[in-house]
Amino acid sequence: MGSKYTKRYTEEFKRDAIALVDSSGKTVTAVARELGISSESLRGWYRKARADRGEGAPGELTSAEREELRRLRKENREQQQPIEILQKATA
Repeated sequence: MGSKYTKRYTEEFKRDAIALVDSSGKTVTAVARELGISSESLRGWYRKARADRGEGAPGELTSAEREELRRLRKENREQQQPIEILQKATA
């Protein structure tokens, strides 16, 4: 299985790794092996970076869109609670 903790990488390291994939012409797996990181981690960073640049799959959300969706869902949950309380009080 996996280790008990998740190794954190800086945003700078992630950007450099993504740039290396773009500029080297090597596969994500080959670059990940050279850097000594998980190919799945690098693949996820690369996929997210492509979406943020507008090169992702159709319907794939950018980081800004994902963050806005998260914020709106939280706001919706917070507004739903008083509505439910008022509905119970009027019933």
